[in-house]
Amino acid sequence: MDHDEILESGPGLERQEVRVRRDAKGRPLVPSRVPETRPTPLQDVFIYLSIGVLISGVIAISALELGARLGDPIVRIPVLIGGALLALVTVDAMVRIWRSAWVWLRVDRGRGLFRFLWAGVLALSLAVLAGVVWLALSA
Repeated sequence: MDHDEILESGPGLERQEVRVRRDAKGRPLVPSRVPETRPTPLQDVFIYLSIGVLISGVIAISALELGARLGDPIVRIPVLIGGALLALVTVDAMVRIWRSAWVWLRVDRGRGLFRFLWAGVLALSLAVLAGVVWLALSA
């Protein structure tokens, strides 16, 4: 049933097609990004925290490669510092991905569901990180 059929006694409507950009196969284009309306608190220092994680990891792995034990301070301290920074960065990323997943569900359901999966993987990586830090503390 058309909307025009509902209003039989009313005036006829002349509708125009809405132009939608399409790709080479004729499918509607989906935006590549969805704007972020509420930035997370760590967004401005995200890269700098990641550099701290990288440097801590290099120090700890190099010390282990050179014969240090897991309980030595040269390994334990960088693992604790890098672990704390990595936890902050991961939680910040999880919040951003979780928020974007809800927005993407309205735009492209597949991309939204993929972002939920991505947030789950980050949660799993936090559990692995907690295990590694626990190993360094208990050694």
